Amino acid sequence: MSQEESIGHILENFQRIEITEHHIYKNLAKSIKDPENSKILNQIADDELGHYEDWKEYTQRDVKPNQWNVFKYTLISRIFGFTFGIKLMENGEGKAQENYAKLRGKIPDIDKWIQEEEIHEQKLIGMLDEERLRYAGSVVLGLNDALVELTGALAGLTLALQNVKLIALSGLITGIAASLSMAASEYLSTRSEDTDKHPVRAAVYTGIAYIITVTLLVLPYLIFQNYILDLVITLTIGVLIIAVFNYYISVAKDESFKKSFLEMAGLSLGVALFSFIIGYFIRQWLGVDI
Repeated sequence: MSQEESIGHILENFQRIEITEHHIYKNLAKSIKDPENSKILNQIADDELGHYEDWKEYTQRDVKPNQWNVFKYTLISRIFGFTFGIKLMENGEGKAQENYAKLRGKIPDIDKWIQEEEIHEQKLIGMLDEERLRYAGSVVLGLNDALVELTGALAGLTLALQNVKLIALSGLITGIAASLSMAASEYLSTRSEDTDKHPVRAAVYTGIAYIITVTLLVLPYLIFQNYILDLVITLTIGVLIIAVFNYYISVAKDESFKKSFLEMAGLSLGVALFSFIIGYFIRQWLGVDI
């Protein structure tokens, strides 16, 4: 491939990215009820179309969007939230810097042009206001508390009771009671703060996150009869929940995945190990034999 053909291919690829993102933003703007968010998404969509036309001045041809990406990112955005979907798309497209370097000298002020485009786009994305991210703190509270309390409680109960039905029963009772307590605490905490979060919604997000986590952690004890295997599966599920949630937050809120994941995982597993040891000593001390 000659240099001219290579540059033409790069420009067409940029065109395809811009027109693909234009269609994705348009699809999301149509599906969002909030008028302000819809307006911002339409503005970004128009900007992407403008960028497409800018590249077209150099290629002198039309390029079709990547229909698979239009479908994929529209679906992801509708399931997991438009902020997550948009930022995942922007990270995934990765308008590679090495390709920009190949265009230096071919297109005047390419670096300044691209930088201004990125700053403008990120500013608009930053203006989006999504409810599920506003209540991310409440979800974190529910998840983190459930993971720390339940992994610890189940680890201690596993060695103390050594009976899967009793462990599951105790875990469910503890978990459901704790979820209601956490939801009530979040309601009172949010109501007393000067924040735009609604206390009832904050409580619901916390409670639901807690109950879902409890259900997933206790589930192995309802399926398998080997209590040690159940504990291993429960701890694995706990780490997976932490990984998935922290990946979501790292993308949607531009936060460090590694730091928050290691912090939550270390805390949960540390409490579980300590509780497991405590369970052993309590069993020996009380002479429990079930």
